[in-house]
Amino acid sequence: MKKLFIILLGVMFFSAGYSQKAVATHDQLEQFYKTTTCIVLDDDIFNTYNSAIQSAVEVSWTITEFEYINMKEFKQRISKPEYSFLVRTKVFPENDPSKVAYTFLSLVLGEDDKVFEELPEICSFPLSYYDVDYEKYDYKMGALLLFIQNHVNLTYDNQDLNDKNILQYYNKNISDIGSKTLYFNKENLETTVNSESKISKFYSGKVKVTDADEIEQTIDEKNENAIILHIVSPPDNASSIGKCYKMLVGAADGKLYYFDSHSIKKSKPGKFLKSDFSKLGN
Repeated sequence: MKKLFIILLGVMFFSAGYSQKAVATHDQLEQFYKTTTCIVLDDDIFNTYNSAIQSAVEVSWTITEFEYINMKEFKQRISKPEYSFLVRTKVFPENDPSKVAYTFLSLVLGEDDKVFEELPEICSFPLSYYDVDYEKYDYKMGALLLFIQNHVNLTYDNQDLNDKNILQYYNKNISDIGSKTLYFNKENLETTVNSESKISKFYSGKVKVTDADEIEQTIDEKNENAIILHIVSPPDNASSIGKCYKMLVGAADGKLYYFDSHSIKKSKPGKFLKSDFSKLGN
């Protein structure tokens, strides 16, 4: 991670010029498996993130031992290699000229005599634009944690995967969608594809257009036939700048079936587009 610094905005947060490193080294991954993962909670006890991440961890986190810590404890432990940390970070991607800030969920290693900006990064996953309400992603946290763990195991077992070929590897999973049902929150769909009948013009597979509550239920029930959409886009009333990240993730196992992004503009809003459905095949 590059250009990180600590800022205080009511609660402690971390900010990064994110280099978008997708694959850690084999040595770093080996070290990670030996750690206790510290789940860093917000100091703001009134937000919904803490309860969401704790509920998801209790059900989904199996890759290491874990414990919950606060921001003060995090600062005290970052130089201890026996710990890893799952922490939300405020990110400014280095390759995004719009300078938009995003919230990422980052998994990093503790290391002797290091400050946060120097900690080895195991995985960082985009959650939202920085000023988006927690409720836009909290309900998907269980599936997203499963993806992070899958990613660690996958990159450890396949040392030929790297930053240049990892997305190509994941997108091969499109062919595995098969008879599974894609679950979409209607608010995340472009108007030309915001109903099942409209979608059928571009994609012939099984689709359910629903709401956050039903998607959360499919995750909680570990529905093996469900694939959910996780999307990172600005609030509807925000300026049309930045990037929209789109991911299709298995509700039961966190398997990543599809990853793409587009620069937001008037003709391409921060939604799942009809062109995305076309890429999924028929």
